[in-house]
Amino acid sequence: MSRGSDISAVIPKPALRRLPAYLVCLQALKTREERWVTCAYLSSQVKIEASLVRKDLAYTGLPGRQKMGYEVPALIAAIERLIGWDNSTDAFLVGVGNLGSAILGYLGFSQYGLNIVCGFDVDPAKIGVEVHGKAVLPLEKLPDLARRMHVAIGIITCGASAAQGVAELMVAGGIRAIWNFTQTHVQVADDVIVENVDLAASLAVLSTRLAEGDKARLEGHAAEGDGDLGPAG
Repeated sequence: MSRGSDISAVIPKPALRRLPAYLVCLQALKTREERWVTCAYLSSQVKIEASLVRKDLAYTGLPGRQKMGYEVPALIAAIERLIGWDNSTDAFLVGVGNLGSAILGYLGFSQYGLNIVCGFDVDPAKIGVEVHGKAVLPLEKLPDLARRMHVAIGIITCGASAAQGVAELMVAGGIRAIWNFTQTHVQVADDVIVENVDLAASLAVLSTRLAEGDKARLEGHAAEGDGDLGPAG
């Protein structure tokens, strides 16, 4: 992700978060051998206003054609180039527990230009083994290896109490972007990019919305039942 800091300085973060959703739609169109796509179509698929889709796509620099929209293969290439998914970026992962192991085994990252080289841990039982074909190395080796291999991204999936120390090791090794899956918001220099993935917060939102939906359905059923009741007697 050598161009990540330049990209984020130009494109607002909300737009960066929306671009992958457009790619999913575009890949589906490509599979169906559709040649053209409009902002209105993408808007209907991702539930975002067409004017906002148009603004997001303008960052690609790709001109659309009136009434035709954008050529699908060209737009896919432009978005992938814009967000750095057109070339592979190496990453190190720290914390080979259940979550870390699952991430090491996820093959889909390769299509997003991410190559997780190996994992690191402090547990002697894990060090020296392979998880989904990726070697697990001692954590103390991370800074030197990161410098020698010019690794740009660090993924933190260890315990929350160790996250800050791990982030500091990553920065010491020259890592410039950290994907943090712990509940600790690590403190690093301003020129290091940190993306926090708060699974607990996401679950809280999901659970709350589910409860609200259940409550609304129950209230709706109750109202329908009240309406069916005839006059007493």
